Amino acid sequence: MNLAIIESGSKQYLVKKGDKIQIEKIAGEVGSLIKLEKVLMVADGANVTVGKPFISDASVEAKVLKQARSKKIIVFKYKAKSKYRRKQGHRQNYTELEIIKI
Repeated sequence: MNLAIIESGSKQYLVKKGDKIQIEKIAGEVGSLIKLEKVLMVADGANVTVGKPFISDASVEAKVLKQARSKKIIVFKYKAKSKYRRKQGHRQNYTELEIIKI
């Protein structure tokens, strides 16, 4: 089984073929193929390759399934005894990918 650790948006993801992951929004049309070049580690059975920090000749191909926004979260700031209240909502943009090839 091929495993890889990729980096996208300052976060790291452990992926294998067929996985569906949500990462921070990247450019790409729905249905298009993209190539993720920042591969930190590749494991193929007993063979493990670790980059310093990235592996130069490795890449992960993925298909863009969806460009969407996540559920709304509420950011509420409050200070006791001072009548200070701030309410703010936030929805994060994300891209959903399906891993095609490692």
